[in-house]
Amino acid sequence: MIKFLELEGGYLIIALFILAITLFVTTRPYVANGKLVLKGMVFVSFVLAGFILAHYFVTTTRMQDVKSSFLKNKIIICESREVRKVAQSIIIDPSKQKWVLDGDVFRSPSYNRAFHTARCIVK
Repeated sequence: MIKFLELEGGYLIIALFILAITLFVTTRPYVANGKLVLKGMVFVSFVLAGFILAHYFVTTTRMQDVKSSFLKNKIIICESREVRKVAQSIIIDPSKQKWVLDGDVFRSPSYNRAFHTARCIVK
């Protein structure tokens, strides 16, 4: 559950905002008799839940792929959000650099920040 909240927390907040907008729109006087309130909320809730769950499963599958590939000394490419002007990605080569995998996070003494496996792909 902690991993789900860590990975999907931002999307859950966005989903709550969308549900609040749906509730506001469906309770306006121009919507017929409030029947759309229940149907609209249920439909939007299911759609958002489906998207969030699909994103979670795709992300965790990719994370497992990245972890297993790192342990096999394959090259990993991670998104770097530190400097957006020049290099937006960093290449993690376990055979050349001193990278370690600490749970779901890559760490190296050469870099002052860590890289989460959710933001990485296998080259």
